[in-house]
Amino acid sequence: MAIDLKGKDLLSLRDWSAEEIWQVLKTAEYLKMCHYAGKENEVLKGKTLAMIFTKPSTRTRVSFEVGMTQLGGHALYLSASDLQLGRGETVADTGKVLSRYVNGIMIRTYKQNDVEGLAAGASVPVINGLTDDFHPCQVLADLLTIYEKKGRISGLRLSYIGDGNNMTHSLMLGGAKLGMSVACASPAGFRPDPAVVETARLAAASTGAEIAVVESALEAASGADIVYTDVFVSMGQDAERERKLKALADHQVTEAVMARASANAIFMHCLPAHRGEEVTAGVIDGPQSVVFDEAENRLHAQKALMALVM
Repeated sequence: MAIDLKGKDLLSLRDWSAEEIWQVLKTAEYLKMCHYAGKENEVLKGKTLAMIFTKPSTRTRVSFEVGMTQLGGHALYLSASDLQLGRGETVADTGKVLSRYVNGIMIRTYKQNDVEGLAAGASVPVINGLTDDFHPCQVLADLLTIYEKKGRISGLRLSYIGDGNNMTHSLMLGGAKLGMSVACASPAGFRPDPAVVETARLAAASTGAEIAVVESALEAASGADIVYTDVFVSMGQDAERERKLKALADHQVTEAVMARASANAIFMHCLPAHRGEEVTAGVIDGPQSVVFDEAENRLHAQKALMALVM
């Protein structure tokens, strides 16, 4: 593959073609093979990634920082208290200033508008490490994991069960572009954004995938190749905790739900997980779970992304 991604932002998978996503996945596969062979590719030697965190994370920080080190570069951690982001300085101006110092910017924050504003000002690639609307880096790792476990992506069926959140949106977009059907089971009031669902359906029209939103977890899981869930209460939603847990109680991934999926179905979760809430311990710690392979693939997928865009 010879698609040039240098300088391209990753704000959401809406803006990426199937060919561009595959370029990342195949590069990740190659870099992972090199890593296990003890032959790191220092393609980013002398380059620096600024990592902006207004929302902390174990996997995002460690995978990006270690990834930059393995690629020969340097990662600079910037917390909300280190910057005047959106307070004393506009988001766009922050992007302009950082572009004079670094070769790429990763931001993990709440508002999608902040990521887009940063990219509008920056002259270096901006990577969305997570917002309330999208989590594209996680889905690149998920797609890599599915490809490793199933040998293909097109034609598979993924069932997402739980809160229709940023993970749901990104799985629908990524799945649709690569020909993987995605069915989301969420109760009323917790379903994915209809505009994102429609965007995914438009993308799916050319790949043969199907995008569905249903009520029943058992219906969504029926015949699925992958069963996926996420926490019911995300960071910053503590005030809604009791309401969400009650509303989503029937959408826990249990052994009964997994039994409705295909016999060789895998279970996925972006982590951190709350056993006894969105998933039972028997499922996440059981033989069908690939959650820690999935977590590892954050490193390899993001190394590929950084190597290609920076």
